[in-house]
Amino acid sequence: MDFNALIAWYRQYHRPLPWRETHDPYRIWLSEVILQQTRVVQGMEYYLRFTERYPTVSALAAADEDEVLKLWQGLGYYSRARNLHAAAREVVAEHGGNFPTDYASVRALRGVGDYTAAAIASFSTDAPYAVLDGNVYRVLSRLLDLDTPIDTTAGKRLFTQAADTLLQEYLSEPTHSGAGIYNQAVMELGAILCTPRSPQCEACPLGGHCLARRNGTVDQRPVKQGRTAQTPRYFHYLHLTDAAGRTAIYRRDGKDIWKGLYEFPLIESQTPDTTWETLPLPLPSEALLWRESVRMPKHVLSHRIIHATFHRAEVTDLSSLPLPSEWKIIPIETLGDYAVSRLTELYLNRQD
Repeated sequence: MDFNALIAWYRQYHRPLPWRETHDPYRIWLSEVILQQTRVVQGMEYYLRFTERYPTVSALAAADEDEVLKLWQGLGYYSRARNLHAAAREVVAEHGGNFPTDYASVRALRGVGDYTAAAIASFSTDAPYAVLDGNVYRVLSRLLDLDTPIDTTAGKRLFTQAADTLLQEYLSEPTHSGAGIYNQAVMELGAILCTPRSPQCEACPLGGHCLARRNGTVDQRPVKQGRTAQTPRYFHYLHLTDAAGRTAIYRRDGKDIWKGLYEFPLIESQTPDTTWETLPLPLPSEALLWRESVRMPKHVLSHRIIHATFHRAEVTDLSSLPLPSEWKIIPIETLGDYAVSRLTELYLNRQD
C-alpha cells in the first residue's frame, strides 16, 4: 500500500478544521459527537457554539441540561446531547476535570463507542487505534473490494480487522508518522474523493491499489443488508393561547423520542383519519374561542415517520382551565428559551 502517497495527499488537500488543529481530547470529543450524524458545514456552527459557551469540560459539566439541549437544538438525536452532558460530569467526578486520553477510560464514558474512543485516543496522543466511521467503511470496502454487508455483525468484525491490519502495516514503517494523521487521512479520503456517488478515482492516491476499481465494482461498494422498517405515527399538537399572551407546553419524558425536549401538549392517535372533532381534548368546549389546523409535511426519523398536525386554538384563560398538571403555562415570548424538536421548530418558523 502506498501510504506515503496517502499522507502526502492529505497534507496538501485536507480541510483546515479547528478540531484538527488541537490535541485537546475535550475538543476532539465534542467534534466527534457533533459530527456523528451531521455534515461538517452544519457541525462547524455547533462546534464553535459549544466551545465558546463551554471552553472546558468542567464548564459543560456545570451547565443545566435544558441549556445544553437548547444549544444542541436542530442537530437531532438528543440522546447524544444528554450523554454528552452526563459524560462531562463523569470526567469531572472520576478524572478531576481532566479529559482522559487512554482508550479504555474514554470508552468507559457515557455514550462513547469504539469509533469515538479510537478517534480521541489516536488524534490526541497518536495511540495505535484504527478509526472506523462511515467514510472509512466506504474506503476499505472499495480498496479491498469487500462485499460483506457493513451493517451486520460479521461485516463489523471483518472491517474492524481490516482497519487494524492496515494501521499496523502503516505503523510498522519507522519513518511514518503516528496513528492520528493516518486515521485522519483515510477519513478525509472518504469525505473528499471516495464519496458515495461519483467518486474521483483518477485523483485517488491509492487508486492503483483499489481492488474495486480494478474489478469494476466501485459503485457496488459498500454493501448494506437493508434499512430498518419505519413505523408511522400520528401526532396532534395543541397550540393553545389566551388573551393574556400565554401558551401551554410540557416536557417529554420516558423512553420515547425527543426525551427532555419541550413541545405543545400532544395527543397521539393510532390512525391517520383522526381530526380535531374526534380528538379526546382535555379542555371544555366552551373555553374555545377559535381554532385552525396546520398539517405538517411528514417528518422522517431513522425508525419512524411522524405525521403531525398542529391545532392552533385560542381559549378564554389557560390558568382557569382544569389542565393536566404536567402542562406548563408560559408567556408566548419566552417559548424560544426552551429546547424543542426539529419538527416543532419547523412549525414555529412557519408561524413567523
